[in-house]
Amino acid sequence: MMIAFLITGLNYGGAETQMVRLARALKARAWKVGVISMLPPQAFTEELKSAGIELATLNMHRGRPDPRAIIGLVGLLRQWKPLILTTFMFHANLLGRIAGWLAGVPIIVSSIRNENFGGSLRDRAMWLTDWMGDITTTNSKLAADKLVKRRVVPEGRIRVIPNGLVVDRFAVEGLNQMAVRRELGVAEDEFLWLAVGRLEQQKNYPNLLRAFQILGQSSCRAKLRVAGQGPLLEALRQQAVDMRISEYVTFLGLRRDIPLLLCAADGFVLSSSWEGLPNVVMEAMAAAKPVVATCVGGVPELVQHGINGYIVPPDDPQALAEAMIKMMSLPEAERKAMGQAGRAHVEAKYSLDGVVDQWEALYAEMLGKRGLTFK
Repeated sequence: MMIAFLITGLNYGGAETQMVRLARALKARAWKVGVISMLPPQAFTEELKSAGIELATLNMHRGRPDPRAIIGLVGLLRQWKPLILTTFMFHANLLGRIAGWLAGVPIIVSSIRNENFGGSLRDRAMWLTDWMGDITTTNSKLAADKLVKRRVVPEGRIRVIPNGLVVDRFAVEGLNQMAVRRELGVAEDEFLWLAVGRLEQQKNYPNLLRAFQILGQSSCRAKLRVAGQGPLLEALRQQAVDMRISEYVTFLGLRRDIPLLLCAADGFVLSSSWEGLPNVVMEAMAAAKPVVATCVGGVPELVQHGINGYIVPPDDPQALAEAMIKMMSLPEAERKAMGQAGRAHVEAKYSLDGVVDQWEALYAEMLGKRGLTFK
């Protein structure tokens, strides 16, 4: 029995990470799994192939619509004959519904991974094609409520399945924390803030830099390290220079050792303008780090204000700076207690095994409605 996944592209982003985790976990549970990327894949190819997952691409190009892609996808789906097609991200959701319906795929599951995916025209496109699929998922209750209110998905045709992670991967044993901090240029008596994510508009790093400039006017000794790549790198570097904070802020580029960076950090900060259910916040909590984050998407479902971190309004550098200063001012024991509370929260609600169980239960339900056998 085959499950096919269709995704807009394979890069180091949150939606892609979740799809790869789900695909690999289902493969480990004896499902036959195939992944189709609309764009040529830029990441995760080895992770998928090493797991025995078939990988195909439609070789589309960003910003250049190609009607032939529908024909190609229909042909591929007819060749693979999946029982279930699960799609991630807007373009894949739309194309997957059309091609999956034309190819006669029995079950089509769309997955919306972000509360903001491009405006009212895209909202309308999802609404008008909803009938072609069986169910839509999203990763937070807050996002689901907004999608129903915006008439993206009819009420009763959306399910919440959160993101998942292997919590123990972020508990690094035997790490020489100071060695990592020295590599990052951070002294023992400096507070290390870590931010992780693509350097793009959604993450609102200008807001974080403004907050860090305000923080620098306090008596707190702090450094900020940002892991990620993206089109705004040079503009952000120049902003840090113009703000005279470049001595304290370093952009690390793409890093594959996020668990090590988290272990070395004192706190994690997220400054996004919009989100789904951010993997990076879950990962920071799994590493037992206290979090300061903007109140967007599913963040309030992760960060319990005053218990495992602080939540602030988006696009408010003063509020973000004040929360960061407050975190830095706490006794170390209180910060550690916050971090442990965060780890307990993700262990209880977001373990990958539990999340995959929810996906399998959804698949079983959808198949049962069609009179088909699960696995």
